[in-house]
Amino acid sequence: MKVFISLFLFLLSSFLDAAEKPNIIVIMADDLGYGDVSCYGAKGFSTPNIDRLASEGLQFTSGYCSASTCTPTRYSFLTGTYAFRHKGTGIAAPNSPLIIPPNTVTLPDLLRKGGYQTAVIGKWHLGLGVGKPDWNGELKPGPHEIGFDYNFLLPTTNDRVPQVYVENYRVPNLDPKDPLWVGSRKPSKDYPTGKTNRASLRLDWSHGHNGTIYNGISRIGFYTGGHAARFRDEDLGDKWVEKSVGWIEAHRADPFFLFFASHDLHVPRMPHERFQGVTPHGFRTDCIVELDWAVGELMKTLKRLKLEKNTLVVFCSDNGPVLDDGYKDFAIEKNGKHRAAGPYSGGKYSVAEGGTRIPFITHWPGRIQPGISEEMVSTIDLAHSLSALIGVELPDDACLDSFDVMDAMMGKKGARGRDHFVEQDNGNGGNFGFRRGDWKLQRHDSKKARNVVVEKELETTVVPRFELFDLAGDPGEKHNVIDAHPEVAKSMEEELAELIEAGRSRP
Repeated sequence: MKVFISLFLFLLSSFLDAAEKPNIIVIMADDLGYGDVSCYGAKGFSTPNIDRLASEGLQFTSGYCSASTCTPTRYSFLTGTYAFRHKGTGIAAPNSPLIIPPNTVTLPDLLRKGGYQTAVIGKWHLGLGVGKPDWNGELKPGPHEIGFDYNFLLPTTNDRVPQVYVENYRVPNLDPKDPLWVGSRKPSKDYPTGKTNRASLRLDWSHGHNGTIYNGISRIGFYTGGHAARFRDEDLGDKWVEKSVGWIEAHRADPFFLFFASHDLHVPRMPHERFQGVTPHGFRTDCIVELDWAVGELMKTLKRLKLEKNTLVVFCSDNGPVLDDGYKDFAIEKNGKHRAAGPYSGGKYSVAEGGTRIPFITHWPGRIQPGISEEMVSTIDLAHSLSALIGVELPDDACLDSFDVMDAMMGKKGARGRDHFVEQDNGNGGNFGFRRGDWKLQRHDSKKARNVVVEKELETTVVPRFELFDLAGDPGEKHNVIDAHPEVAKSMEEELAELIEAGRSRP
């Protein structure tokens, strides 16, 4: 009898440990706006796999990323600290070194301490190496030094050179007889570029993307060599799924954490041929359908391996939408009545709500009850929230702006999310958004704003340094009410300044 009781208690303990240590997959879309998926209001095309996550899980109406561009959002997602607190977290250049110092406590580091196998597959854009990457040698420090056991990466973004993958520390399939060189200047006077050979391009550029030509598309920066290692633009989405499915299969017996970092919507938008033309709005929304397919493939894998009920999936985006981001792919011309940012103004590069308010969904069958939540949560909170979920203590000097809002992410009755949140653009202009309750303060130290109106998103708009909006009645931030509520504005201006200067917001 004692043996039976001991066995029962052992099995019960094992079950409880497993229940509180689910597999975790964070799917981070790229440049996906609040209104870009059908469960958040998109019309004219559908995203059934993302919709299924929402209908079976918790769909947030106040889910945020922390910045309106990719590098600072990814930095804060992994470190739990606002990117504006750390110099060098603007959009990373092709030869950028690793932006996150190797001694930093990160989300994957915390999960690895909790017994998790960890991987990042997809877009990285946080730099590699010291000084600059050694493209023909070991690319370290990198993801391994900040908590990941495995990585298969697009090292920057696909509009930047080079078009190669990085697996763990090296560029795979690199021929030593054809070394890879990456630079910021033309390697020779006769080197073909998007400017000198524009007529040869199959996807023309509108601004800035006129360096090296590869696959008929010109990019930011210059590179030579590495021909055997180069990929085809159209195959990126398939490669992320292939590598992710293989990694999940190999670690099905372990608690695992996968950061699935999609690139689909980011320019140059070049979906696989089987997705081209499936929507009425051109390649941009074709890429959304491709992203939805990828989500479906991951979920089918979990179901096939009988892991779905023990896997917490978080779906989010790294920033809001942009239509013309440097290529003439007819995103504006074919946009029609589609509202990529939903009811919000602004988008990528902006501190208006459209820049950082994103689709945010949590899915865990049997543990998260289906519903819609108005609680405020952010990608920056995942470090603290997930470590609390699995019982790993957060050091006091780590994840300085990450709050434990796991109960809100789980939809527990009475659980509250954040009561305030700081948004930033890329950081170069010192522009911030600050939300507390329904009040939203915009602080433009540059006195300039980008991407305010979709049809004029390439233009920079002159704005006052401070503007105040009541999101309850004005979610599109159309009416500046700072003159009508000077005491609210002053209080929020002071609180924002204190939060920036304090160096942390986590108690």
